[in-house]
Formats: sequence, structure tokens, C-alpha cells
Amino acid sequence: MNKVQLIGRLTKDPEVRYSQGEKPTAIGRYTLAVDRRFKSNDGQTADFINCVAFGKAGEFVEKYLKKGIKIAVVGRIQTGNYTNKDGQKVYTTEVVVEEQEFAESKNAAAGATGASAEAPTDGDGFANVDIDEEELPFN
Repeated sequence: MNKVQLIGRLTKDPEVRYSQGEKPTAIGRYTLAVDRRFKSNDGQTADFINCVAFGKAGEFVEKYLKKGIKIAVVGRIQTGNYTNKDGQKVYTTEVVVEEQEFAESKNAAAGATGASAEAPTDGDGFANVDIDEEELPFN
């Protein structure tokens, strides 16, 4: 079984690209800083884990994630390799995201990133949300 669960903060704004072809697919990439329980011998207190999200998960990355946000990720570890332009073989390890969700409230996130947590409202205290009617599971 290949399954990993992580909670961490994005180290920078994610990068999102779309695949070529008839049906372009969103591919979101980001790095999570995941705290260690104990300091390692080299003094490092966090691991930096590369993550990649495809399709709807990639669109979520593009729309909602930014530097400093704390998220929980469930996925699988995937390794690979390629030859770079200098002819050297490069080995990669990343988490392919299967599930991702926010791991703290907007107010806590605003404190961590220094940004305002205010979302546009209609004056009734509820945030405005764009809904794609075609994606709803009911009519």
C-alpha cells in the first residue's frame, strides 16, 4: 500500500499549468513545509515535500491555495527520473495528491500569512461563492 498523509504550509504560491490536447487538465504543483516532531542531527525542523495535483484537485490549487496556507493532504508517493540538459540523471520524489483540504480557519490563516481574511459579502455576513450549476450532484 502506498499512502501518505501530510499537514503543512505552502512555502510559496503554487504553480498551475494546463496539459495540451482536446481536454486540458489542470496540473498544480506546490511544496509543503511539514514540521518534524524532533530536530534532526543537522538541526532541520521541517521537511519540504513536493506535491502535484491533477484535474479538479489542480483547479482547487489554482483557485484557493497560496503561500502560507496550512493544508492537509492525502496521496501517494511517486518516484521518477529524467536526464537533464547536461546529460545527468535526476531522480524525483513527489506526493500525488488524492485529497486536500484546509487545515485551519481563515482567521488563523490570515494571522500566519499577514493577509486579511475578509471575503466579499452581500452584507449578510456570508461570503459570496461562485457555483458551477453543472457540477452539482442534484437538480
